[in-house]
Amino acid sequence: MPPAPLSHRALSRRSFLAATGGALGAVAVSRVAGASLLESVGAQGNKELSPLVLSSDLYASPDPQRLAFAIARGSKFASGAPARVALAPPGSDDGRVYDTTLHRDGLPKGRGVYVAEAALDVAGVWNALALTRGKRVPFVLDVKPQPEAPAVGTPAARAASPTKADTLGVKPICTRRPRCPLHQVSLADAIGTGKPVAVMFATPALCQSAYCGPVLDELLDIRAPFTEAVTFVHVEIYASNKGADLAPTVEAWGLPSEPWFFTIDGAGTIVSRLDGAFGSDEMQATLEALVGA
Repeated sequence: MPPAPLSHRALSRRSFLAATGGALGAVAVSRVAGASLLESVGAQGNKELSPLVLSSDLYASPDPQRLAFAIARGSKFASGAPARVALAPPGSDDGRVYDTTLHRDGLPKGRGVYVAEAALDVAGVWNALALTRGKRVPFVLDVKPQPEAPAVGTPAARAASPTKADTLGVKPICTRRPRCPLHQVSLADAIGTGKPVAVMFATPALCQSAYCGPVLDELLDIRAPFTEAVTFVHVEIYASNKGADLAPTVEAWGLPSEPWFFTIDGAGTIVSRLDGAFGSDEMQATLEALVGA
């Protein structure tokens, strides 16, 4: 459904500022040492609803892009109730309201992901409101001039990824327990060979958002029908369990956060990308589109 116009009277910039006292805060996924995403929320002493921005690479574009967020109540995930999101660009008195889809297939209870396809055509700090449970919950979005991670339609980096035969100095090459089987083939040998590729960048043991483990498990659960047509690869985020240095593949791809899921066509072009968190239904849809199902 296309976004509905948001009138000045219904929800102007003044309304955004009034709802927050002029000081909008956001809790966003970032790849930093220390507290996890929810621990950061709890540290603020906030027992009310808080948005958790899961999209880490929003960028200025006239084309709609995936905006993903979750909701917390205090230090616990609380996604579940229907939600819409209102967005106002920097310096504007008017915005738009977007419907969201709640994706929770395969994710733990309360940890569903709200997704809107939003047009963010100006770089800068956007004001936002999550409209849920009869409340207007404020947050902000950092919209970059350009994407950091590979965008849809661009060539995928053909950097090597750690395998059992060549770890590239990454130890362990998989922090999932038990280790997943998606470390047999290097991305350098898979991308651009004529066969589509699906790659998951995730670190189950060290993930700041606590979504890496669930989304990797989801991928393992749904990949069976696609294994003949698609090469699947998992790449850890860090070079070691210390979580200090990034794995060389992650550096080559320029990823600002985790987890990420990319599909790549046989020629080596990015077809889709999901970041932050995603239900198994979202991954299923991207794989079906990749193979033309």
